[in-house]
Amino acid sequence: GRTDAPALKAGQTAVYVPPNGRLPDASQGPQHLRDVFYRMGFNDRDIVALSGAHTLGRCHTDRSGYLGPWTHTPTRFSNQYFKLLLREKWTKKVWGGPEQYQDESTGELMMLPTDLCLLTDSKFRQYVEIYADDKEAFFRDFADVFGRLLELGWDGKVVGTGCPFLQKQQGGSKM
Repeated sequence: GRTDAPALKAGQTAVYVPPNGRLPDASQGPQHLRDVFYRMGFNDRDIVALSGAHTLGRCHTDRSGYLGPWTHTPTRFSNQYFKLLLREKWTKKVWGGPEQYQDESTGELMMLPTDLCLLTDSKFRQYVEIYADDKEAFFRDFADVFGRLLELGWDGKVVGTGCPFLQKQQGGSKM
């Protein structure tokens, strides 16, 4: 997890979250994903590739209100998220939390409404199918779009001179 934010105490709510509108609302559908990501310069293929980050990690009720992992291997980067999204039957979870879905076969995995909209929207679904069938295509596209996401708002100017990698890139001292 993140080490730059203090741990929460029992009953506390996370305050170190991006402002509304910077991350998608997981309870929404395809138009909401497009509204959030199109304004950042991403297209439908990019949105699906970024959604593949759900192959890692899990949801925690004290952070997002949702609960559970998307895959059986939440610490390994793979295209399992897309394979499971297509292969499993997803049913609405009966619980006291926000709307989410669980796999019918084990009840251990979860999907958010924004995950399932990748199946119901035909423009998104075509990329889900590509990434489920072609791990290398997913890896390549994810690397590209995640890099662009990280660079949003960066003007290319270097702040400080302490990074040996940047010094080498600028023709400075050797690493």
